[in-house]
Amino acid sequence: MFPIRDENPTLHTPVTTVLLIGLNVAAWVLLQGMGHEPGLSRSVCELGLVPGDFLARLPEGFQIPLNDGMACIITAGRAWYAPLTSMFMHGNWLHLLGNMWFLWIFGNNVEDVMGRGRFFLFYLLCGLAAVAAQIAANPDSAVPMVGASGAIGGVMGAYTLLFPRARIHTFVFLFFVDVPALFMLGYWFLLQLAGGAMTMDGGGVAFWAHVGGFLAGLLLVPVFRDRDLYAAHRRMARFA
Repeated sequence: MFPIRDENPTLHTPVTTVLLIGLNVAAWVLLQGMGHEPGLSRSVCELGLVPGDFLARLPEGFQIPLNDGMACIITAGRAWYAPLTSMFMHGNWLHLLGNMWFLWIFGNNVEDVMGRGRFFLFYLLCGLAAVAAQIAANPDSAVPMVGASGAIGGVMGAYTLLFPRARIHTFVFLFFVDVPALFMLGYWFLLQLAGGAMTMDGGGVAFWAHVGGFLAGLLLVPVFRDRDLYAAHRRMARFA
């Protein structure tokens, strides 16, 4: 179930959402070599997060195999900034484009009821919560974690609580289906739970990061939602 667009207008230009998309794209181009080696592997090693490395559970000199015979080599000194930088790194073009598409569809409306500064802080906190959830699920993991999907999961959790009846136009197999946000995002969340239950490392997919980000978004909405902005948005929106 892939979202195409939502029927949820905004009152303000989503400056922070556009900024976050720009930061992710800039990281992909400037730090990750647009997916070309050795830039991609180097960025994953230096700016991604490996739970076992971050918690100093992997021995120094341990090698983590990556693409094209390349590997991360664990060295002394765990980067404190890895939980933050990892959420701006991606593994390939599809990973980046998919995440940015979800961020655009759901982020602009969440920003609209939080305000620009609050939304930026909310996004980062959800991303950090996602990292914490993935580390807690498997603290010994040697699988590098990169991607914005945990933070975006928080945005989706917030959207679910704020706009459960907003209509989401989705593509399902060969059909276009119009469903409520609660159904589409609830289905997405259940898929993440199922994926996390079947495997801890997720076969390259950080399912527990998605779950942790989504739950963080639900919990943080009451703190970050601006009451006046939310009321104005509800008056404007047709589903309110």
